[in-house]
Amino acid sequence: MDSTRSALFACSLAFLLAGPVNADTLLMDSAQSPPQVATPQRGMTMDAVRAKFGNPVTEHPAVPSNEGPLHPPITRWDYDGYSVFFENSTVLHSVVNPTQAK
Repeated sequence: MDSTRSALFACSLAFLLAGPVNADTLLMDSAQSPPQVATPQRGMTMDAVRAKFGNPVTEHPAVPSNEGPLHPPITRWDYDGYSVFFENSTVLHSVVNPTQAK
């Protein structure tokens, strides 16, 4: 019983001497919220994206990789307010331009 009190006193003393705890808060604009702009969904093909969203404003050439089949080429299409990234001919991500999202 005496050793339990001593251990409890030591833990309490350690917490008191540790001082105040500080933390930072990281604020991210709509990091997890769905985009307010309709964008292509992951898995759509280039043909399906063109059929549903029309031709992009800019088609960037594929960025090739010399590291083999585990690193396929990535292509970016820019639309008004968002960009679509393709792996080969399949949508990986659609990213809304932050200035257009508000």
